[in-house]
Amino acid sequence: MTTEVPPRPAAALLRDREFRGYWSAHVVSLVGDQISLIAVPLLAVLTIGAGAAEMGYLTAAALIPNLFLSLLAGAWVDRRAAKRKVMIGADLGRAALLTVVPVLAFAGVLQLWHLCAVALAIGTLTVFYEVADGSLFASVVRRPDYIAANSLTNGARAMSYVAGPSVGGVLVQVLTAPFALVADVLSYLGSAVLLTRIAPPENAAPASEGGRPGIGSGLAFVARSVVLRQLLLGVTVINLFNYVFHAMLIFYVTTELGVSPGLLGTILGIASLGGLVGAAVTGTLTRRFGIGPVVVLGYVAFPLPLVLIPLADGSRPVVVGMLLAAEFLSALGVMILDIGVGSLQTAATPVSRLALVKGAQRTVNYGVRPIGALLGGLLGELIGVHETLWIGAVGAVAGVLFVAFSPVPRMRELPTA
Repeated sequence: MTTEVPPRPAAALLRDREFRGYWSAHVVSLVGDQISLIAVPLLAVLTIGAGAAEMGYLTAAALIPNLFLSLLAGAWVDRRAAKRKVMIGADLGRAALLTVVPVLAFAGVLQLWHLCAVALAIGTLTVFYEVADGSLFASVVRRPDYIAANSLTNGARAMSYVAGPSVGGVLVQVLTAPFALVADVLSYLGSAVLLTRIAPPENAAPASEGGRPGIGSGLAFVARSVVLRQLLLGVTVINLFNYVFHAMLIFYVTTELGVSPGLLGTILGIASLGGLVGAAVTGTLTRRFGIGPVVVLGYVAFPLPLVLIPLADGSRPVVVGMLLAAEFLSALGVMILDIGVGSLQTAATPVSRLALVKGAQRTVNYGVRPIGALLGGLLGELIGVHETLWIGAVGAVAGVLFVAFSPVPRMRELPTA
């Protein structure tokens, strides 16, 4: 009987050339994404004059491809050995598309529908990038290193939350929102260059009995696995209500609480240090308590702190402090959730089916996000932005019920695919 090799520490993973290149591409791309995440909504609100419903449309436009294309993208990517090339092509395409926004702004013709169209096209390429990324991750990382590697990749995301909004807020004030997007264009190009410098072994999904897997086989696999199914249902509920919440967040904070773009970027950047803390402690928590209890903790620790935002009231220091606390604790919780769930999902899925299964998971999990964004915009118009934030913050906590009454809380080690 063979004994599984022990996991390597994070420092050893970063000495591995293939993983270091893969991880560096994530760092560069994610910082740019965070700049766009604050620049695009601010562009819509402050330059184009978008209202609550329009903000919902814009958020939904970037997310709709997840609902309609994830299954198709997963099946298509799984049949190709070169997942890395799919990701490079997506990076280059997204850089070209995002360049359109400052060009139209410079010409003085930029409208909301332009932003929605660009967001839709970039969202389409992002679907292909992300479903390929799951397979490339498994090609670069050994199974015993999944938690450490996920801690590093999610730590990179946490670093982007620290740097991106702060830089984005400053760039919006100095350069104006359209031209702040140039930083994201450069990040996509940098990610593509870094991915060209690695060459991990990759394989297409083998033909099985009955030929190649159909686009529905990923959903069928998830439905048969009680662990994958309950994890997916839980995060789907969280994301539905979280996007109800976030479709209104920037609109509420800038118009109702009177927070300037620069201050908002600073708040989000400082608060995102919680993500670094979460990425740093998840491995220790997992070794101490087991993967299952830590995942359950993440399902609560991510959404619950956001109730502090609709509660924010009083003097400016009090409001800023509550915004900081909400975003810091939520960022800590989302790292615990993403590292734990990501490791469980990857370990419970055959490597040859990761893109297919990830496409199925994105169809459900990400597919509800535009629904949540549209619902948030609709509720903001009908019942008020403040009330909508309450619905989004409280509703997301219900996601924990799907994993609390499943085998997940009893799990101490990663499962076998």
